[in-house]
Amino acid sequence: MNFQGKIKELQNYLQNYLFQYFYKFRATEHTFMIIIAIIIGFFGGLGAVGIQFLIKVFQEIFWGDWNAALEYLQQVPFYIKILAPTVGGLIVGAIVYFFAQEAKGHGVPEVMEAIALKNGVIRPRVVIAKLLASSVCIGSGGSTGREGPVIQIGSSIGSSIGQFLKVNPERMKIFVACGAAAGIAAAFNAPVAGALFSVEIILGDFGVAQFSPIVIASVMATVVSRHFLGDFPAFTVPKYELISPLELIPYAVLGLLAGLVALMFIKTLYRLEDFFEELKINAIIKTMIGGLLVGLIGVFVPHIYGVGYKTMNLALLGQLPWLMMLALIFLKLLATSLSLGSGGSGGIFAPSLFMGTMTGGFFGALVHQLFPAYSASSGAYSLVGMGAVVAGATHAPITAILIIFELTNDYKIILPLMISTIIATLLTTHLKKESIYTLKLIRRGIDLFRGREINLLRSLKVSEVVRENPVIIPLDLNFKSLLELVVNSPHSQFFVVDRNSRLVGSISIQEVRQALLDQEALTDLLIALDLVKPDIPRVELSDDLDTAMKLFGKYDMDEIPVTSDEDRGRIIGSIYRKDVIDTYNRELVKRNLSQEISSSVKLLDKIRTVDFIDGYAMAEIPVPPS
Repeated sequence: MNFQGKIKELQNYLQNYLFQYFYKFRATEHTFMIIIAIIIGFFGGLGAVGIQFLIKVFQEIFWGDWNAALEYLQQVPFYIKILAPTVGGLIVGAIVYFFAQEAKGHGVPEVMEAIALKNGVIRPRVVIAKLLASSVCIGSGGSTGREGPVIQIGSSIGSSIGQFLKVNPERMKIFVACGAAAGIAAAFNAPVAGALFSVEIILGDFGVAQFSPIVIASVMATVVSRHFLGDFPAFTVPKYELISPLELIPYAVLGLLAGLVALMFIKTLYRLEDFFEELKINAIIKTMIGGLLVGLIGVFVPHIYGVGYKTMNLALLGQLPWLMMLALIFLKLLATSLSLGSGGSGGIFAPSLFMGTMTGGFFGALVHQLFPAYSASSGAYSLVGMGAVVAGATHAPITAILIIFELTNDYKIILPLMISTIIATLLTTHLKKESIYTLKLIRRGIDLFRGREINLLRSLKVSEVVRENPVIIPLDLNFKSLLELVVNSPHSQFFVVDRNSRLVGSISIQEVRQALLDQEALTDLLIALDLVKPDIPRVELSDDLDTAMKLFGKYDMDEIPVTSDEDRGRIIGSIYRKDVIDTYNRELVKRNLSQEISSSVKLLDKIRTVDFIDGYAMAEIPVPPS
């Protein structure tokens, strides 16, 4: 037996052992989910600890310093500042290119795509690829964050456990969400924010059944993180006090500024991604070029290297001049867009926090200079700006508020924080519907805003509902014959074709009725071509039913012609709105039923029965030896 065969045998043995264990102790569905959530949280917490350790290791390799403090980086020779991120980009590009393409970018959209389209299935190798690629990128000076990678690593761990246990799609999605929550909770030492991030962004569903295991995984990951890294907040947070109720006005203005910064970040990131995508060179070289450009910026401003927590702490403590903070907003924005747009690996959460900190600090310094008696220090504005830019970029205000609250443990910050984050979110959602996460999916043709129904419709094709031999009429058919056809036909739509059976347009009952009512129309001289409506939609057999439903709604039609994939003009059938809806309903019932059945089956070495419809049962019986 080869190595893979032995692994498969071990997997089957462990699966049977676990299922027999759960059956022996009569474990309920809830108990099973809680136990697995604890396991996912444990390994998700280890993933967060592991990436922090590896980042320090690669900082030692590339910079010769375990912590690569800002003061140390300012003294590093300029050629090292350029060479480190360039070589790091080369290594990251190779890891992504040869090992796992999913490790490219900031990770969260890939998790959302896996849940929406792949039932939560993520390749196990993504755990190792993302761990290494992001650690090298950040450790060598790439201007990205570690939170996105930790989320993807945790989600991959949850998916891998789900694949090992062969759970149904609904459980698999919850396991992925548990991993994501574990990652963000361990990264920020913020269990509540981790759980809310997972249900607000990853799942988009606040159901109690999903929320319980996600909270358990988030808490477990936080316990693991605190054990290895200590119970310390990610930032040195200043004490906050609301000096005057009038100060809420500047915080509202800060929300507008933060929203604009978030929008600028989103646009710059994806424009640079398009730029690198259009370059006709190897993907590994693209990542190296991105690292080189980041290195050139870092020669003059080393603050943009890596995650940037130390620079954020300086701003929170009010130790950076306002002009420096203003410059760092745009330099960090550019450096992060270059790192990720060129194909690097890392998150956008920390860069968003960085830009928010600098935006708030810059604005707060100006407000304090103008109104010193009625405003807090710039550090308080940095803290609020941090949450506002994150909310604007991710469209997740609840998560942003909770992260800042858990970092400060100060209830006084909530009021200005809520004002700024909500205003930033309203501005960005008004000007751009997609968040920095969902925009990446939209660019791939994946729309999460319209829910699971759209994902289901996209899995069904026009070929499954097409009716052949539609009612077609030649374009030179006289009006009398056309009228007779309309009167005797149950259809309301008639497609007009030329002598080569190519679609010209359509005639509806409304056009025929209008011709009869028009006293000036010379009906004896009219032919089909005179009544035809040329601008009509059409679909092909390979199109999905989501496309068809959009056309039904846009043109207010109940029947649409189907044309050949090879020849767009030749009509081969038609589809009806009613058929599409009926097919969707049947498929939805079938999927829900199969999930209920698979959830009820117990993998035991005996006869297994499942009652799923009154009066009927499904049974699995071992076949006797012949």
